[in-house]
Amino acid sequence: MPDIARILRNAATSAALLPGLPRSTRGYAATTVMSVSDHAPSAEPRLLLCIDAPSLLHRNHHARAGTDLRDLGGRPAWALHGMVRQVVEAIEAFAPDAVVLGLDDKTSSVRAQAYPAYKAGRAEKDPALVEQLGRAGALLDALGLLTLTPPGLEADDVSASAAAWARRSGWRCVIITSDRDAFAHISDTTEVLRLIDGGIHGSPLLNPARLLALYGVAAEHYLEYAALRGDASDNLPGVTGIGEKGAAALLAQVASMREVWADLEHTGGATIAAALDADAAESGRRRISIGLLNRLRDPSARELYDFNLQIMAGRSDLDLGLTPHVAGTRGLLPLDPDRVRRVVSHLGVEATTQHALRVLSRQSPGA
Repeated sequence: MPDIARILRNAATSAALLPGLPRSTRGYAATTVMSVSDHAPSAEPRLLLCIDAPSLLHRNHHARAGTDLRDLGGRPAWALHGMVRQVVEAIEAFAPDAVVLGLDDKTSSVRAQAYPAYKAGRAEKDPALVEQLGRAGALLDALGLLTLTPPGLEADDVSASAAAWARRSGWRCVIITSDRDAFAHISDTTEVLRLIDGGIHGSPLLNPARLLALYGVAAEHYLEYAALRGDASDNLPGVTGIGEKGAAALLAQVASMREVWADLEHTGGATIAAALDADAAESGRRRISIGLLNRLRDPSARELYDFNLQIMAGRSDLDLGLTPHVAGTRGLLPLDPDRVRRVVSHLGVEATTQHALRVLSRQSPGA
């Protein structure tokens, strides 16, 4: 269990260490699916596919380590092969106009600087996975795909910036990841394919309506929900006594947590309590207003919530390096078939090489 008191003492200074992390990645409501941006013409908007490469590598390592697949140089390749195969499957399934792959900076972390216990307690990675994680960026670059490793940041920051870029540019965006942090980026222009055991074709594609149905949380509230709940995988404690159900119930009744803190300050929480009690009476659920508001009145609750919000918020202002108006630039398809053949064939699976040529280079079999 992290030292919560120390977290709160450092919360005020953490903002200086995280100057670029916004308090929210979005300030708009999200209610429709794959809708056209206000800035786009009436035709279907173009699609940006953003892939969380480390997420694919981790999942494929754990699923395929038993194969002991090696590349032509004898190095472990099962996670890399699985990643490449899923990248190809995703591009084939979504037919994007541009593709960007986010990677984690393994040399530094602004979040760990603000909170040294960030992600502490995770099991040590298998050396074979670490080795393949280290080779992934070079492999994807060699293919001619667009990758981004933001200094001190993570793949989720690339996802946040991809969602913001799509909205500004009048595009749609699909993020592919197993990380639920990406749910904070769901909107009327961005969906998240949450990778599970079914792979690309068997995983749920979440839009605002599906997120609400599955988790009981509106897309525009997800970051606030996560800050209240905490995240054990990142070693971030939630506000004591709130939990997933309490956070979801609270946010279902308010426009934002700012409204909650303001009501607590000016009315002692009377307005929020009335809304929660009315919902409980209508639904037949037990009343939770007294206990929930008592926990939120604790001064440490606001401080911990604000701290989590700072750590969890994704950077939405990264330069992706996308220039889709310039033919042949990185991020666009098709890719050079000689590069695709050379890079993918080194992984040692001919079927994957042929699949990659067909999808990434749009080359017919046997060409």
